[in-house]
Amino acid sequence: MPASGKNADQRATAHHADAPEFHVGANLRKLRKQKGMSLESLAQASGVSMGMISQVERGIANPSMRLLTSLRRALNISMQELFGETKSEALKTGEPSFVRRRAQRPVIDLGMLHKELLTPPDRQNLQIMILRLEPGGKSGGHALSYPAEKGGLVLSGKVVLTVDDEASELETGDSFVFDSNRPHSLRNTSDVPTEVLWIIGAVQFDRFL
Repeated sequence: MPASGKNADQRATAHHADAPEFHVGANLRKLRKQKGMSLESLAQASGVSMGMISQVERGIANPSMRLLTSLRRALNISMQELFGETKSEALKTGEPSFVRRRAQRPVIDLGMLHKELLTPPDRQNLQIMILRLEPGGKSGGHALSYPAEKGGLVLSGKVVLTVDDEASELETGDSFVFDSNRPHSLRNTSDVPTEVLWIIGAVQFDRFL
């Protein structure tokens, strides 16, 4: 395995070993009930079928990034809440509110895609993550599109970023910025894992992107 791929594996292993165990489906079910929403009402608000939501909540299906974004926006929750974190819980660490320690990074495992949150708990308008895509991994079956500004940096490996109908293969060290209103998707077409620093800047009228 190339050195960059090996280093990426070592970093990812360390991150997942440090991160607390987390089940996104169970957390979504808890948040849905807290909002007083039925499966049917969430399905109508998100455009995701009741059957798929039920499978995700029970841990039967791995949701895509697109599906999680649809559910999060329908529930009107922050990225931190999606990762199972509340501000009160974060304050128990005794750390300054502007710091996120490596060992405290929450992780969502979506099978071929892992999302690792870097943003401190009390930040909402700017979200920073590390996306790890396994070989063949992608951001979802359909391109994402919602109001925000996005940018990033390829930390290791290669990834194909498609914005509208234009695709570009990015390598380690390459960076990008685009308007998230434009349909976009990520795909790892290589045979080694890829890590991407992913930054989302929410627009003023939607603070929970």
